[in-house]
Amino acid sequence: MIKNLVTTVWRENMQFESDNPSGLSLDMDAGEENGGEGKGYRPKALMLSSLAGCSGLDVISLLEKMRVQITDFKIEATGELTEEHPKFYHKVKVDYHFTGPNLKEDKIQKAVNLSVTKYCGVMEMFRQFAAIETAIFLHEK
Repeated sequence: MIKNLVTTVWRENMQFESDNPSGLSLDMDAGEENGGEGKGYRPKALMLSSLAGCSGLDVISLLEKMRVQITDFKIEATGELTEEHPKFYHKVKVDYHFTGPNLKEDKIQKAVNLSVTKYCGVMEMFRQFAAIETAIFLHEK
């Protein structure tokens, strides 16, 4: 069984530093509207970054195996929070943007679908509490 340990340490005010099994660390802070100074990532937004990163790693790996050439790839993840506390994402939209000449739509669709339905563990975690919508955008250049 694989386990991950992350240690998060309070620095001052609303600022925290969190490590990662990779050995890297990041700073988190609340926005000024919530008593912070905005000197770090927002924890809920990091969840969206994790979702996009997890799926993006899958998609790139699958496209490489399928020998699909792209020149640019961007994922935009938008989360809608509940009105009541505890506020959490109850709706999430994930937009996949691919750029390149002669994009192979069928293979790109297959790679995204495999990530969304089979490989991305973060996507599966999100499905436990949020309705997820995905869309693919192809930009020929």
